[in-house]
Amino acid sequence: PLALHVTTPEAPVVQRYLRRMVEAGLTHCILETTSHSLAQHRVAAIDFDVAVVTNITHEHLDYHGDYAGYLAAKMRLFQALNAGEWPQPSPNADKRQVVKTAVLNRDDGSYEALAKLPAARRLTYSLRQPADVWADGLAFAADATRFALHLGTDQAAPVVSPLVGDFNVYNMLAAAGAALALGVDVATVAAGLAQVQSLTGRMQRIDAGQPFMVVVDFAHTPNALAKAIEAARRMTPGRVITVFGSAGKRDVAKRYLMAEAAAQAADLTILTAEDPRTESLDEILAMMAEGCVRQGGVEGESFWRVPDRGRAIYQACELARPGDLVLVCGKGHEQSMCFGTIEYPWDDVQATTAALQALLAGQPMPDLGLPTFRET
Repeated sequence: PLALHVTTPEAPVVQRYLRRMVEAGLTHCILETTSHSLAQHRVAAIDFDVAVVTNITHEHLDYHGDYAGYLAAKMRLFQALNAGEWPQPSPNADKRQVVKTAVLNRDDGSYEALAKLPAARRLTYSLRQPADVWADGLAFAADATRFALHLGTDQAAPVVSPLVGDFNVYNMLAAAGAALALGVDVATVAAGLAQVQSLTGRMQRIDAGQPFMVVVDFAHTPNALAKAIEAARRMTPGRVITVFGSAGKRDVAKRYLMAEAAAQAADLTILTAEDPRTESLDEILAMMAEGCVRQGGVEGESFWRVPDRGRAIYQACELARPGDLVLVCGKGHEQSMCFGTIEYPWDDVQATTAALQALLAGQPMPDLGLPTFRET
């Protein structure tokens, strides 16, 4: 079956998996908790011990209405840490020893609102201001990030990670904060971070022997795209060429904002399909093109509209020169793309590899099964 666009499962499914974990002898569970799941009470019966926020930016506004609604949904996770939510203590003695902790990003716009919520303990992390968990001595390379991880004022350890970009350092600090909340020492945290390999579809390098770099990433929001381009800048002295789209039946404003972010930060941009669903792909691309133009983009010179995603990736690679970096964003690990009401098998990593292999062999982009290939 296709791995479709998933979120936190419905409450009965979540509880079933948690029960299986307990029966298997597991003692800890890390649960990604989306704004939809919080708004729809899918995790309302879970006694959380540690709540961690990475960032809360422009996303899912088609569902929540505006940023305030999105933030309010996210706040429910931290409100659930309040002891008043669980008047009956857990029968698990080890669980009763855990101090319920909120782990907050001091550098994110959500901090002030989340910090006002009551919590038995609050841990902060930051790259820019005083915090409980912080990093200094950052050094970025094309294939690694180095920094000193600090927990409090008296614990520090060096970290060498294959994950690149400031945003990944923030993710590592968030993970370190969660570990600190559970009493893990800094040396163990640093060793664990060093073992985390590049994740599928997350700043994943694709190498087919081409004289330029190619990276596939899941960035599908204005903030995430800007951060991915920023990370790409650190990885190469050459130009950054972006390929991305914006989903149909989702937040319309995001289309303009993502295009504006790319026009500001990247050298060249290819606008293409990303799950148009039942909307007109041409209309989506027209909105994105308008966003590029707002920031001084010139169609045919600094940005192009290429409806077929495979051909868009191929064209970006054609444009690349030695030392450049092609950044393919929006799909990442996902395994399908929706046109109309049909999910077509799609994998950005496989598609990018196919594009590179065809280009290096002097062949055109092959048909990977999307309806846009046959229409163009």
